[in-house]
Amino acid sequence: MISKTLRPHSIGASCAIAAAFLFSTKAIFIKQAYALSPLVDATLLMALRMASALPFFLIIAWYSRQRYHSITAKDWALLILSGLMGYYFSSWLDFLGLMYISASLERIILFLYPTLTVIASAAIYKKPLGLKAILAIILSYGGTVLVMLQEQSHTPHDANFWLGASLVFTSAILFSIYLLLTPTLMQKFGSLHFTGLALSIACIAMMLHFWIATPEPFHLLTQLPLGIWGYGLALGLLVTVLPTILLMQSIVRLGPGQSAMIASVGPILTIFLAVALLNEHLNAWQWLGCILNMLGVCMITLNKKK
Repeated sequence: MISKTLRPHSIGASCAIAAAFLFSTKAIFIKQAYALSPLVDATLLMALRMASALPFFLIIAWYSRQRYHSITAKDWALLILSGLMGYYFSSWLDFLGLMYISASLERIILFLYPTLTVIASAAIYKKPLGLKAILAIILSYGGTVLVMLQEQSHTPHDANFWLGASLVFTSAILFSIYLLLTPTLMQKFGSLHFTGLALSIACIAMMLHFWIATPEPFHLLTQLPLGIWGYGLALGLLVTVLPTILLMQSIVRLGPGQSAMIASVGPILTIFLAVALLNEHLNAWQWLGCILNMLGVCMITLNKKK
């Protein structure tokens, strides 16, 4: 009896840990791809990622389709907006930001999105933030600023540092807005079908973006080193499709609260991978900032689930 009850929990926890690990490799793959060839920029790498992921999300959207009775044109418009905002524009800004800042800092800034969701919800629904939420926000943003200032001190004349940090922070804002839009839409479309449709829309939009923005897209693609195609496939399959499916399986078995708490190990995994694979170094103040950031975000996440 105990093994039967523990099994779904164990599977859910394993899926959440695996998803967190795979998501945490995203910045590592991106930085390595940028270093491999001067031909690579954010738009190209995002296009390769989305092109390799699109077939899988189309399959998910097709096999999870259902008959709709109360879906309006407004719902479809919001679904399209969600896909464009959460997985196209937000992701593209994140890829752009990683051209200028470290993988460790990028992950710390992105990890602020739960606090942004709480702040936006309080503003929209005109509900004052509680003392615990305010303390959590102070800790998370204070820790992030500490990490940023320490990293910027190593490159004091690099104007692109603040551009990169701003791009990633804007990406986090857009993703938090996406999270506010999704609960109602998931109820109407079904979570699996919504995910398949929203991500398919984002993939198509990014591929069109690349084709329009690149002067000779086909010629550029033929000039790419084989390793860049490998990174594009890894970003599409290992960092996008597989962890998305694993996270959904975790949510089914554990619920969104527990899954989110397990996923909070993501930033520390990214930092360890960046130190090991990208030769990034964090001093004691930066480690303190990371701890404060994660403590504040975890407090917000726990508070939201009550």
